[in-house]
Amino acid sequence: MAAILSGHVRCAKLAWPEGRFAVDTLPRGLGLDADAPIAQRLAEFTHAVRAENIPADVIAQAKRHLLDCLGIALASSGFEFGVRTATAIAGLAGDGEHPVIGLAIRLPLRDAVLVNGTFIHGLDYDDTHSDAVVHASASAVPTALHMARAHRATGLEALAAYVLGVEASARIGAAAQGGFHQVGFHPTGMVGAFGAALTAGRLAGATPRQMQAAQGIVLSMAAGSLEFLADGSWTKRIHPGWAGVAGITATALARGGFKGPPRPYEGRFGLFASHLQERAPADLSRCAAHLGEVWEMRNVALKPYPCCHFNHAFADAALALRAAHGLRPEEIARITCRIHEGQVKVVCEPEAAKRAPANSYEAQFSVHYAVCAALVRGRFGLDDLEEEAIQDPEILSLMARTGYETDPTSRFPRYYGGEVVVELRDGRVLRHREEMNRGSDGNPLSQADVERKFLDNARRVLSAARAQQVLDLAMTLDRAPGTEALTDALSG
Repeated sequence: MAAILSGHVRCAKLAWPEGRFAVDTLPRGLGLDADAPIAQRLAEFTHAVRAENIPADVIAQAKRHLLDCLGIALASSGFEFGVRTATAIAGLAGDGEHPVIGLAIRLPLRDAVLVNGTFIHGLDYDDTHSDAVVHASASAVPTALHMARAHRATGLEALAAYVLGVEASARIGAAAQGGFHQVGFHPTGMVGAFGAALTAGRLAGATPRQMQAAQGIVLSMAAGSLEFLADGSWTKRIHPGWAGVAGITATALARGGFKGPPRPYEGRFGLFASHLQERAPADLSRCAAHLGEVWEMRNVALKPYPCCHFNHAFADAALALRAAHGLRPEEIARITCRIHEGQVKVVCEPEAAKRAPANSYEAQFSVHYAVCAALVRGRFGLDDLEEEAIQDPEILSLMARTGYETDPTSRFPRYYGGEVVVELRDGRVLRHREEMNRGSDGNPLSQADVERKFLDNARRVLSAARAQQVLDLAMTLDRAPGTEALTDALSG
């Protein structure tokens, strides 16, 4: 870690768990006390890291994920939920200096973060840290861009603050080992608030003690319920935007001297004790593990499809079977999706609803729909979540013949793999398995894939020339004097 902080490098060969990455340095004395509260260690690390010493590939990865987020937000601005969100918040907040992505609206700082975070997450097309099962960028990106704008920070400092927010969110989420989902909480909103507090604190110039206090304060603000799964309500979309608001607010309070609990994670009524209540295991050692040695930004997966990340391997498997065998829906007697039990509550149950989604949001959280739409239409994109697709008689008929079974061999939560088994009416059984979801570190999207996805999304609301301008500004943000040019270019 010392190399990250001081630039002095000492080489060593280090062994890390499968899928993890290490820098070729040994830590030499940041002085993080392993017995200190987790919030203190995260705060001290966030404060101490020098932006120019974050590994170059981590900054490059951050720019790709930033670009991906911005494209999704631009697309969201043209949807009903996007317009209604922005209109409601603008009516409440009034005018400000911070642009809303895709719309000719400017809002005060926190309100712009709320709307833009909602836009980034609104199509469920944004990245996911697999171990944490957290959409880490959706709160960290708008917080970093707008706090950097407010505090006149450079583009590189904005990227560093974004990366550090992801590092915290990823570790805190991973410590729950999938437990938040099992008890009905959406960790993107809850966990993202802690990461956003650190991102905001870094850019506001908060001291380590203030950043520790901000994490304690945000414990009383962090929220996120999975109840939206019952009917496809819009509440999930707003969770990361609200996380950004909570993080910024907690930071301002802490800088003003407001006191927060010093042990928001491991305390008797801390995040894990209060939300898991021993109904799911937690490994708190992961919250501050390998800081500066393992960069979790490398383990955040991009999405090739606009649906819950749990469905991606199944969509790929369905498309592979279709391409290999020329499958037609009328040939299929039954489809079985083999999936890890930890994913079942989100995309498989209640099965009657998953077989007949009432709207696009329900369809995005149905493995049945992802597989059947891919088999019938030969693709899965935003257009395949329109009403005419969701009500397609062929897809509905095929979903009625689709079920699931749990797969104990899955590598969840490290990867969101899956297997599709197709039984044909002529007695043949076809199967295809995807061990690692496409877009993950083990099966990554290329730079060209990321740019293509961005342009497809951005061109829904921007001209080709304007979309290319945003792309160029995002990919050179580390050399920009600030975030003003990029955030202004995003405004409608």
